[in-house]
Amino acid sequence: MKDKVTKSEAEWKQQLTAEQYRVLREKGTERAFTGAYWNTHDAGLYRCAGCGLELFTSGTKFDSGCGWPSFDAPLDKERVEQRQDLSHGMVRTEVLCARCGGHLGHLFDDGPTATGLRYCINSASLDFKKKPEEKK
Repeated sequence: MKDKVTKSEAEWKQQLTAEQYRVLREKGTERAFTGAYWNTHDAGLYRCAGCGLELFTSGTKFDSGCGWPSFDAPLDKERVEQRQDLSHGMVRTEVLCARCGGHLGHLFDDGPTATGLRYCINSASLDFKKKPEEKK
């Protein structure tokens, strides 16, 4: 991603809520079933709460039962980065925003759709833009 967003920790703290900062910048995880978007079913676009990069669409969101928003694919693979995460005694794949490096969540290979993937994403790392209602 060529238009990287780089800010100081002070700038991130000023821009983000305490929970967004904890998740995006400190690799935190919100408690299951507590985030704003885990049960959202509206049509729209999910953007990075740190830099506004469009990451996922509602068309790829599914109910995984895990308590976090789950998607089977990003809007574009170039918009997310993957890194090995060995924290907490586990081997996982961390998902980050490719533009600002914000921690989004983790990727698992247990998704029920054709991709077989489940991007398990923290609501605090997302900003949802609801699709406008069509006029009749």
